[in-house]
Amino acid sequence: MFDRKKALKPEEGAESAMGKTEDKPATVPVAGREGKTIIGEQITIEGDIRGHENLVIEGAMKGKIALEKHQVTVGSKGRVEGEIHADNVTISGQLVGNIMASGKVKITKEADFSGEIKAKSISVEDGAYLKAVIELEKETKKQPVPAIGKAREETKPPIPPSVAAGKAS
Repeated sequence: MFDRKKALKPEEGAESAMGKTEDKPATVPVAGREGKTIIGEQITIEGDIRGHENLVIEGAMKGKIALEKHQVTVGSKGRVEGEIHADNVTISGQLVGNIMASGKVKITKEADFSGEIKAKSISVEDGAYLKAVIELEKETKKQPVPAIGKAREETKPPIPPSVAAGKAS
């Protein structure tokens, strides 16, 4: 059968800095590096997807996708029926369902989208098919509240010193 150790060994004659050959894993995870998963054209998934990395869908998917702090892309050949919860979403293929994005939703000219979008911002390229209810979140900006008392005091005429001292003429 397949000998995993042999497949992972460096080429014969390759030596490390110490002069010895070493077994190294095929991939080494790096802390802080975000990965990306691609669902290929020939793959069909029915169910929910949750995770902590970016996702590109070129195949077919039916269900809920929850990648709250990551990017979801429905590629030009992708077909999704369901709900997407992500940071940013790009649609280039077909999506029937809802998008809840904490960031931006981008609908490219190749897209065919029907559903609801709730996001901070959205962009739609010319040529995209879009049939949607869109809700964009307002940015919360704190407006300074004017001091009403101060404004009134500044507009009052000055009190004559004789009245202020209690002497009426």
